[in-house]
Amino acid sequence: MTETDPVTRLLETARGNPVDNPFRVTGVMMQYYHVCKRELWFESRNLEIDRENPTVVRGTRIDNTAYDENRRNLHLGMISIDLLEDGRVIEVKPSSALTKPAKMQLSYYLWYLEQIAEVTTDGVLAHPKERNRESVELTDERKMKVEDAIRGIYDVVSKEMPPPAVEKPFCDSCAYHDFCWC
Repeated sequence: MTETDPVTRLLETARGNPVDNPFRVTGVMMQYYHVCKRELWFESRNLEIDRENPTVVRGTRIDNTAYDENRRNLHLGMISIDLLEDGRVIEVKPSSALTKPAKMQLSYYLWYLEQIAEVTTDGVLAHPKERNRESVELTDERKMKVEDAIRGIYDVVSKEMPPPAVEKPFCDSCAYHDFCWC
């Protein structure tokens, strides 16, 4: 018996169809997959992050105050959209330091909306403190990257043990730092 492709399993889970071993991917999981697979594994096990970590505090503050007058966190199945503006999905980040993971998170939201809600739209990656906004379109290439990442996420989270710790420039500011380096 062959195992169902993780993308198919995710779509069937999102559509509420009966699935052996349902599979969910959140936007945070998509971002973590592109930042640190070990961090993704911890998140998938619901290991609580250090909420007092300065990076987490700063991100939460920006998340709670940026675009305050228009802010509506929309929870649609597996995704949580920061803001809709003129029909576009806006993803708010505290800085542009990790742009690729943020773009992939936003691309996942656009892909999910297209696949599950049959809504086709574009997105904007916003860094309010930097007064920077970048348009993101869901191209065919980006769709393939999202689906490849879903398969990669499945690979990581289905393992019994986390991937080995690999030191990266941003490890010191990670909310899971103590899980890896203490």
